[in-house]
Amino acid sequence: MTHRILVVDDQLAMRRMFQAIFTATDYIVEYAEDGLIAYGLATKQRFDLVLTDFHMPNCNGVELTAKLRKLSNYVGVPILIVSTESNKEKKMEGKNAGANGWIVKPIKPNVLLPAVEKLLV
Repeated sequence: MTHRILVVDDQLAMRRMFQAIFTATDYIVEYAEDGLIAYGLATKQRFDLVLTDFHMPNCNGVELTAKLRKLSNYVGVPILIVSTESNKEKKMEGKNAGANGWIVKPIKPNVLLPAVEKLLV
């Protein structure tokens, strides 16, 4: 079964970096540049995993996570927040919104891909 992943980041360079990481995988990956666009995509189709940046205009990663958790088909979908933030308070915001984990930027493929695989099992 091929898994569908939604990657949300407002920076084009980060979306391209994720694209480079996921190119060699069998995952179907879609990209959104902010939480509002991502939410719109998520209401039209179900993704098996969401990777979202923390800081974004319009709707940040914590707000997106909370909105997705209110959708019945996203209750059990893994959500990872990816951010330069690493302080405990920000991580708790993510956890309280329903995020399954937190990955600190810069992204390392040898950290990201095993985390994704573990969540998609």
